[in-house]
Amino acid sequence: MLVAAAVCPCPPLLVPEVAAGAAPELDAARTACSDALSVLAAARPDRLVVIGPAEKAGRGTYPAGTPGSFRGFGADLSVRLGRADGDVVAERELPPSLAVGAWLLERVGWSHAPVEGLGVGESLAPERCVEAGREIGVRPGRIALLVMGDASACRTLKAPGYLDERAAPFDAAAGRALGAADIAALEALDAELARELKAAGRAPWQVLAGAAGNAGLSGTLLYEDAPYGVGYVVAAWS
Repeated sequence: MLVAAAVCPCPPLLVPEVAAGAAPELDAARTACSDALSVLAAARPDRLVVIGPAEKAGRGTYPAGTPGSFRGFGADLSVRLGRADGDVVAERELPPSLAVGAWLLERVGWSHAPVEGLGVGESLAPERCVEAGREIGVRPGRIALLVMGDASACRTLKAPGYLDERAAPFDAAAGRALGAADIAALEALDAELARELKAAGRAPWQVLAGAAGNAGLSGTLLYEDAPYGVGYVVAAWS
């Protein structure tokens, strides 16, 4: 049963070693992420699942202790997804979104529950995302989610996807849904529009919607902004 969820953005720029001189610009987002993780800790989960977008289609699982790094973003920094019992022989490294999630957990010293990861293809159909979430939501014990994902990347002329007038309304709707724990609104997000706006969080958010099901969680919006023309949202459900 899902008992809590934290929604955080997943840009590698959240990591100060990657952001370098621009690091202070995302201090408020980092603080909000830490606040969201404190909600997860307070829920006393038996297991934490970190969900984030991945380039590979479909779904991919990552056991506790799977390594990740930010070397591809110019920082000689490695992370691991939680603590593993014994040595872990990983078939692959964490995708960037889950590496950021692992970094956030290390930053707050997460030790409250075992951790595992789920990478969700950005093109995964909404119904399959919801189905994946339902599978998580019916697991035994107290389950918490750390859901990584960005809104549109088209909010300004200098944004990665250039300016698209549809981006601000899309992000506003997503922010309202995440802040209110509105499952129906999240399930209804338009996958094709999200793809055109480069909104990588769409699939993970819809997994969250499926996992929440009838859990009756309420949401709180902790942060919403669009630095660098990319929509970032932080929310906590409990």
